[in-house]
Amino acid sequence: METKIKDNIDNSEQLEKLYRADKKGFQKAFSEIYSEIADFKMADFWKARLDFDFQSDTKIKVRKTDVLFLITTCLITGFLVKFPQILDIKLNDYFYYEKNVGLVILLGLSAYSFLTKNQINVKHLIISIVVFILSAIYINLLPSDRDSHSINLAYIHLPLLLWCLYGLIFIDFDTKDKTKRIDYIKYNGDIAILAAIILIAGGILTGVTLELFSAIDLKIENFYFEYIVILGLVSSPIVATYIVKNYPTVTNKIAPIIASIFSPLVLITLIVYLISIVITGKDPYNDRDFLIVFNLMLLGVMAIIVFSVSETSVNKRQRFNELTLFILTIVTLIVDLVALSAILYRLGEFGFTPNRTAVLGSNLLIFGNLILIMVDLYKVGFKGKEIKSVELTIARYLPIYMVWTIFVTFGLPFIFGMK
Repeated sequence: METKIKDNIDNSEQLEKLYRADKKGFQKAFSEIYSEIADFKMADFWKARLDFDFQSDTKIKVRKTDVLFLITTCLITGFLVKFPQILDIKLNDYFYYEKNVGLVILLGLSAYSFLTKNQINVKHLIISIVVFILSAIYINLLPSDRDSHSINLAYIHLPLLLWCLYGLIFIDFDTKDKTKRIDYIKYNGDIAILAAIILIAGGILTGVTLELFSAIDLKIENFYFEYIVILGLVSSPIVATYIVKNYPTVTNKIAPIIASIFSPLVLITLIVYLISIVITGKDPYNDRDFLIVFNLMLLGVMAIIVFSVSETSVNKRQRFNELTLFILTIVTLIVDLVALSAILYRLGEFGFTPNRTAVLGSNLLIFGNLILIMVDLYKVGFKGKEIKSVELTIARYLPIYMVWTIFVTFGLPFIFGMK
């Protein structure tokens, strides 16, 4: 529905047909994309009309059902996270959390997504359940060995693979519509911001609560951290999703502001960091720990670029933000080239290992993605092209990351003999 509204925002007759065909679906979709179409005169008319007709009764109804699903999902997710205590699993011998915590959180998010859909597609539900069950069986059958790099990589990459599955659930398995993939990226940025806010507020509440009970000589620290804090941590992305779904106007205002602030700050930080590397003489070629930090920084900056591009496109053209992203992409490419050269050097010196293989592959994928983004951002900044083209480039590239994640999760442990 969102795409149809965007495509027909200047066609009053077609908008009326869409509205009459599915009034509730139209109202929900319109509220979610309003910030993207706010510049159109027709959007103001429809906002006034929908607010008048539906605000009082629709929001209350949605809130009641969503709260019920939210509480249920959070409690089930918390129960699964506490499984080791319930079954008396020894965490030193069996790595329950390394294997399952990402799976459990994404299972909770996926369950909440299905529960809040207007209509559940049984085929999609069955596919999702099967993938989660097979993933749980596979990851829990892997040996519990902290010295095995290939197995540790599987622990890290399985949640990324399930994140891709959750993306398919989010977009209703509509792999042809590239704009829905961008909506998923925007959603991830939104819940990252909201989850951070929720966790900060939860941290303040925890401190106040413990002090209050301590003042009356009740020591509740162990119980509070064992149950309340754990439940809050795993529930925060689900609660953030509830806010995104039911209060889109709030998140649509926050995320673009965060993106516009963080992009130039990250650019300045990255330039200062590269200069500092030269001054201090740090060497990623022979310092393994430094190379790991270098690559983590690269992944973080890449995520910020993708998020910033998706959020910048929401508002009117902002040349400063577009140029900032273009320069940030160039600087990140330089960082990636340094990382790639260091990885290739270490491969030549020490040979292939699971970690070096995974880092090399991810860096090559990021390098290719950055090249495409840089070319599109150049066209946006200097050729007058719409930033939507950058979004589409990012959307087309996402399946490549998914394929690589599948390879690392299921291929590397067997290629390297579980070492």
